[in-house]
Amino acid sequence: MDASIQYLIGVDGGGSGTRVRVVAADGRPLAAAEGPGSALSLGIAHAWRVVLATVAQAFDAAGLAQPELRACALGLGLSGVHNRQWATQFEAQAPGFAMLRLATDGYATLLGAHGGRPGVIVALGTGSIGEALYPDGGRREVGGWGYPSGDEASGAWLGQRAAQLAQMALDGRGPHGPLTRAVLEFVGGGWQAMMHWNGNADPAGFARLAPLVIAAARTDPEADALLRRAGDDAWAIARALDPHGDLPVALCGGLGRALNDWLPPGFRRCLTPPQGDAAAGALLLLQR
Repeated sequence: MDASIQYLIGVDGGGSGTRVRVVAADGRPLAAAEGPGSALSLGIAHAWRVVLATVAQAFDAAGLAQPELRACALGLGLSGVHNRQWATQFEAQAPGFAMLRLATDGYATLLGAHGGRPGVIVALGTGSIGEALYPDGGRREVGGWGYPSGDEASGAWLGQRAAQLAQMALDGRGPHGPLTRAVLEFVGGGWQAMMHWNGNADPAGFARLAPLVIAAARTDPEADALLRRAGDDAWAIARALDPHGDLPVALCGGLGRALNDWLPPGFRRCLTPPQGDAAAGALLLLQR
């Protein structure tokens, strides 16, 4: 690595949030910060604004002077990198870092979870994806098709179904329970509020309903059923990547942790805790 590089910066950017980790060139942890979403689907210029602002926030929080970008290497795992046009535009607008390495948030999560070694991850956040790194260096990805046709077991998937249950309850086509009442309160009231909110919701908006599903699941059978279906779908992703169960499997992302009690017992038994997060994986991108 170039001797002029003083800081290594790892960025995990999803639809709902951005996490930044800064280490010294020798690997010493220095700073961390969190910001709003920086998925490329939110706009290329927006993604760069959020990334740069969150990096600046990390240095400020650590009491460090803001360095020149040419003294920094930046590794990023961002949602939306699958879209080659977006990824090319994002790299073209890079403002002058000494080194830049860009990958999907799923691959960064995979690297972080297993320390760069072979393994499988199922990452559940606003979206969902599964990735595997095999002993021969090969990689495979499952899911990641995006909302609304994919993203099973994700926050957006759960939230969309919670909204649908609330709409059905308003129509009299389904029961009102703890979940549907919580959704209606969240969106601001009755039929008109639900119609307005639903017409403007994007994947991140639907994902904000996911915590309501988790909170209601102990007492609401419909919420419980949604989480159990999510657990089944997450296991299906893992099995598709490693049918014989030869590799360690980590369930990652904020929703992955919350889903633990609703996972099929066979899936729960085969899980190993992730060693690090996607921001740690983004730092590993700089070493590859």
